[in-house]
Amino acid sequence: MNDSSLMPVPIGSIVVGHDGSRDSTHALEVAFVFANKLGVDIVVARSWSIDTAPHGALYSQGYVSSFEEVNEKVRALLAAETAVIASQNPTVTLHLRAALAHPAQLLTELSASAVMLVVGPRGLGGFAGLLIGSVSSQCVQLATCPVLVVPTR
Repeated sequence: MNDSSLMPVPIGSIVVGHDGSRDSTHALEVAFVFANKLGVDIVVARSWSIDTAPHGALYSQGYVSSFEEVNEKVRALLAAETAVIASQNPTVTLHLRAALAHPAQLLTELSASAVMLVVGPRGLGGFAGLLIGSVSSQCVQLATCPVLVVPTR
């Protein structure tokens, strides 16, 4: 994992995995319910790879972006995708994290000091017929904090 772009996660916060899918957006909505009740921050995290980086983020017109530049583009996309939900919850501080990493690795490492890790049952990849995706399953197995897998609406 490219740790240079990751800032520490506030102790006792809620970490949420968000890949842009409807399930991850629903998981973020549920996380805000808990964060409002508990009075804690939310850290929304998104991993990326060469295959999942936003279009044009890796190279453009002969220029190859650095890891930090791609991380910033992923964070900007994440900010845009979570802006409406965040604006509806002004009392909760929202932190955004992006990194070149496997999703489960990023989420379990970020949530080491969290009160909870929240994920959707499935993301954008994988097999739609699965009850729970590989990332959610790995988070349940590897995280050192409680994990909430929010079911599909």
